Amino acid sequence: MQEYDVIVLGTGPKECILSGLMSLSGKKVLHIDNHPYHGGGSTSISPIEELYKRFKIPGPAKSMCRGKEWNVDLIPKFFVAGGELVKMLVYTEVTRYLDFKVVEGSYVYKSGKLLKVPATEEDAQVSDLMGMFDKRRFRKLLLFALNFDLRNPRTYQDVDPNKTTSRDLFARFDLGLDVMEFTGHAIALRNSNSYLDEPCKEVLRMIRLYCQSQSRHSSSPYLYPLYGLGEIAQGFARLNAEYGGTFLLNRPIDEIMMENGKVKAVRSEGKLFYCKQLICDPSYVPSRVRKVGRVIRVICLLNHPVKHTHEASSCQIIIPQTQLNRTSDIFISVVSFTHNVASAGMYIATISTNAETTNPEKEVQPAIELLEPIVQKFVSVSHLLVPNEDGRRSQIFVSRSSDATNHFENECQDIKDMYCRITGSEFSFGASSRHQSHNSDED
Repeated sequence: MQEYDVIVLGTGPKECILSGLMSLSGKKVLHIDNHPYHGGGSTSISPIEELYKRFKIPGPAKSMCRGKEWNVDLIPKFFVAGGELVKMLVYTEVTRYLDFKVVEGSYVYKSGKLLKVPATEEDAQVSDLMGMFDKRRFRKLLLFALNFDLRNPRTYQDVDPNKTTSRDLFARFDLGLDVMEFTGHAIALRNSNSYLDEPCKEVLRMIRLYCQSQSRHSSSPYLYPLYGLGEIAQGFARLNAEYGGTFLLNRPIDEIMMENGKVKAVRSEGKLFYCKQLICDPSYVPSRVRKVGRVIRVICLLNHPVKHTHEASSCQIIIPQTQLNRTSDIFISVVSFTHNVASAGMYIATISTNAETTNPEKEVQPAIELLEPIVQKFVSVSHLLVPNEDGRRSQIFVSRSSDATNHFENECQDIKDMYCRITGSEFSFGASSRHQSHNSDED
């Protein structure tokens, strides 16, 4: 009889990171995926011919060069350089198997134009996003956010982070709607305007994180792994092997067996694997999740950099909701041959947003126009799925579907929430003394 502390179903980034954290904490882990490849719904597709097959499109043209030079992420997301997800990768030491490259630019869409997101005093000085007086006020906000420390009330300056709303915070610095828009959406990475009437502590944390991350790399606060996100799953497969964990790919899940309302075992190809806890993505437990929305993603292959991005070989673009009279932002991530994900001279731009109408492709038309001419586009609309319960009773812990954002900040929150429910304690980077000295340089 094969017994495990934890069985993980699926090899998406969240499942892999949680699997790694469980292995590091000394648990015996079995990791199963019903696909023959790593990454689940977030996998990197290679060669390029597989992408065309997947979307039932004839091609590609011979001019696309060798198919194996392509690694196209179905759900690309950037890492914020100083963010907790990067720290988790360092903590688990998976960074030994990964190489990251800085994303070259961060842009926001305003009145039909792309403008660089200012995150330093120097950027603010030359930014076309603000007038002269707003530049001064915006710099004061940046300075306040950089000095703000939730643990030190002396840094509050009469701003109560738990009571002062973000709207009140902007009013305190006498900042107008234009500055509120790009600060809230392109720097604090809020996906809708609901944040304006919530306590400002999260916005201040995100402004600080964005600015500190950008100060490390100058061009943008974002990182992306060479060869695409599929490398993360493979890195964790190696890590698990080091800790005695087992990885089984291409194994169908016949049944999840329960006893007295709790998970007992997983049956795969007639074999029983017993466990105390189960972690999985929504595709493995359709009866335990519900639909809360839809996400449209459009992968566009380009043979040129995006216009008005200073010839950047990679960048992030955010179109704030109000620019197009929407209720959620539109995101564009651009990576290229410089990240070893495309043939020489080629770019991959992926548009993503919450679908708000019955014609999602029309909703993203302004984003498509920014990228033209387009060699080929691949359109998908998927359901946004969330678990029906927290998993504490059944000991089945289900991740949320990847959202429409093109950064990992929301995904990181889901990982931390799940970790807390699985272990009964908050995730702490100091939990393992073995990692403390390694981690201190990364804080």
